[in-house]
Amino acid sequence: MLGSMNDRALVLFSGGQDSSTCLAWALQRYAHVETLGFDYGQRHGVELQCRPVLLDALRRQFPAWAVRLGDDHVLDLSLLAQISSSALTEARAIELQASGLPNTFVPGRNLLFLNFAATLAYRRQLSVLVGGMCETDYSGYPDCRDNTLKALQVALSLGLDTRMVIETPLMWLDKADTWRLAQTLGGAPLVDLIVEHTHTCYLGQRGQRQVWGHGCGECPACVLRRQGWEGFLAQPSSRG
Repeated sequence: MLGSMNDRALVLFSGGQDSSTCLAWALQRYAHVETLGFDYGQRHGVELQCRPVLLDALRRQFPAWAVRLGDDHVLDLSLLAQISSSALTEARAIELQASGLPNTFVPGRNLLFLNFAATLAYRRQLSVLVGGMCETDYSGYPDCRDNTLKALQVALSLGLDTRMVIETPLMWLDKADTWRLAQTLGGAPLVDLIVEHTHTCYLGQRGQRQVWGHGCGECPACVLRRQGWEGFLAQPSSRG
């Protein structure tokens, strides 16, 4: 085994900007890092195709990280699409619901993801779960809140009878800060890699190449990514 369990992390890696930045963050900190993706019938399933491309590019361009990057896993959680009704799992317009949440909210998604991640981590002797959840630039999703994840960390540790840590490096960053973090971690090469190879667009559109990456340019995810990119260009990190 490489290092202790405290040196071994599992990154929830969707193939998007946030999780890719979190993966780079983890590779800077942990001796061994594995990745986990979920196929839950998402409308933007093209993100799953971006994952191996991005992993290959990371291994080629960042040799110091390549030796730390371990196995990749993908779990079939298609049941989630069967029991939920959202604009991320069905082809319908994105809009606000009576609850005040956008209909892109998939109830229980992050809770389910982290429970399965913890189960896999336990078997793989990994004690750190890294996710891109954020309470700064988000749509009010309750399962992205810091308090939710702290409570879940306690529940997982108790339920598994072993210390399980949930790390959320983007929790208090906006999208411009997320771009800056990527630049700090890997300089222009990492920023370029994220622009070209990650996917964020809720509609799953990959053809149109914007300066900030691929996407429709109109959905909430694209708008947030574009605004973050513009904020990043206005004041980039002094490092990287």
